[in-house]
Amino acid sequence: MFVYEKKLQYPVRIKNPNPALAKFIISQYGGPHGELGASLRYLSQRYSMPYPELKGLLTDIGTEELGHLEMVATIVHQLTRKMSMDEIKSAGFSEYFVDHTASVYPQAASGTPWSAATIAVTGDVIGDLTENLAAEQKARVTYDNILRMSDDPDVNDVIKFLREREIVHFQRFGEGLRLATERLNQKNVYYMNPAFDK
Repeated sequence: MFVYEKKLQYPVRIKNPNPALAKFIISQYGGPHGELGASLRYLSQRYSMPYPELKGLLTDIGTEELGHLEMVATIVHQLTRKMSMDEIKSAGFSEYFVDHTASVYPQAASGTPWSAATIAVTGDVIGDLTENLAAEQKARVTYDNILRMSDDPDVNDVIKFLREREIVHFQRFGEGLRLATERLNQKNVYYMNPAFDK
């Protein structure tokens, strides 16, 4: 089903290691609004999506989010490569280093490991698409916050690209929600069905 190109969707070339910055960016890898959760949310929701166009949308965006996961991991890896013990300690990276050395582990900036409890997959068309709109906005806010904290132009270039894709995904899910609502209205589904008002 997937075709893997052995290149990133957008180039990542970080010149200067910075473990302190990596501590924040790791949140977009395994944090509550990160790319791991986004990819699994959309790729899981597609199975119960009744409309082929929206199933395709979830597959497309879920697959792209896997590519974003790879990009965020590359940023974190490049920011933490070749760290000296002094850099590890002075950047406050010691706790992470003890558990994971310089490997990329899915966690939030707070250190909380990734959990499937941060994603919603309900099987309800409106519920899932509305969740996806919120998820894309929360991811955009996280990228905004990273940009506020980063002064590295190499990092900021990639983060701006990823932020832009969150906006595009939000727009696409908005279009999908409109399509789903129109189709559901035609069927007089449960949330409009007078039988449930009794």
